[in-house]
Amino acid sequence: MKYCKKCTMPDTRPGITFDENGVCCACNHYENRKNVDWDQRWKEFEALCDKYRGCNGPGNYDCAIAVSGGKDSHFQVHIMKEVMHMNPVLFSVEDNFPMTEAGKHNIKNISETFGCPIISYKPNIRAQKIAMRAMFEKYGKPTWYIDRYIYTYPLHMALKFNTMLLVYGENVSYEYGGVDDEETYSARRQIENGAANSVSQEELISYGLEDNELAMLEAPSKEDLQRLDPIYLSYFLPWNSVKNYVFAKSRGFKDLTHEWHRTHHVENFDQIDSRGYLVHSWLKYPKFGHGFTTDYTSRLIRYGLMTRKEAINLIKEKDHALDPKCVDDFCDFCGYTHTEFWAIVDKMYNRELFTKDEFGRWVLKEAIYDE
Repeated sequence: MKYCKKCTMPDTRPGITFDENGVCCACNHYENRKNVDWDQRWKEFEALCDKYRGCNGPGNYDCAIAVSGGKDSHFQVHIMKEVMHMNPVLFSVEDNFPMTEAGKHNIKNISETFGCPIISYKPNIRAQKIAMRAMFEKYGKPTWYIDRYIYTYPLHMALKFNTMLLVYGENVSYEYGGVDDEETYSARRQIENGAANSVSQEELISYGLEDNELAMLEAPSKEDLQRLDPIYLSYFLPWNSVKNYVFAKSRGFKDLTHEWHRTHHVENFDQIDSRGYLVHSWLKYPKFGHGFTTDYTSRLIRYGLMTRKEAINLIKEKDHALDPKCVDDFCDFCGYTHTEFWAIVDKMYNRELFTKDEFGRWVLKEAIYDE
């Protein structure tokens, strides 16, 4: 494994690239911000909002925002409702895991604070359990069913509401490195970024899902997608997760302080809605040799809030340490014993990246803390 010379990201992250100096594309994109004419981009954003403002008549929604209720969602709604004076409708997808108290509060807070309706999609529990078990055991992607809806549901709903301006937060591939690494305002190709690729109807039915449980899993037709104007807000202003968090707190957002200290995270404000869902994001660790601690320390280094040395110490302590509460909720929902769960996870470890030590623990062959 090779690691970025500036941050902590390894070259095993899918889609990431490194330059001749050993610096990852995400760090280079962040550095390039100083060359962007942000005033000009903001004017482009204003023109885009002017195009759609009031498009459905007085009192009707003129844009849509894909939200989770988190810190970034609070910031997105603030920009569209309070700064740009649009009239947004919010679309969200919820899993069926038990929510944290912070998560319950935040989804309500975003509606009450900004005065916006939220239309949520919650898949039927039977289908989610079947899909989750199948995708976990076959691909190591247990939340694929939920994640797929997170990508497709806002597209379908924006068409139904005739809100062609559909607003997303950051372009994940460009901001953090990924398979669709292009600086663009358009989020039309987001469905192709590899996070929740399409799975054939035949395969899903073979797992035990029924036809009527597959509604809206496919994206709208190419013709319908061309009618939409989905955008990344991060194209028009410098995106910063920590700044979004500070702003969201000022508007009533709650983090996990006094509720839950997560063993595999370095912060308490990102992806805090439910515990079981985080098993999926942690599974990057056995497959690619890095987890959420690596992801977030890389951001904090770019933001100037942490040194690389500090980050490496945290990665050694936390990246591998999937929080037990995540495992409890995941196993309770899916019907696994802990023994069954860890036996499945054990098969996912990439033998090219990992070996077992004398205690039977998987350890990286080329860890960043061994540099």
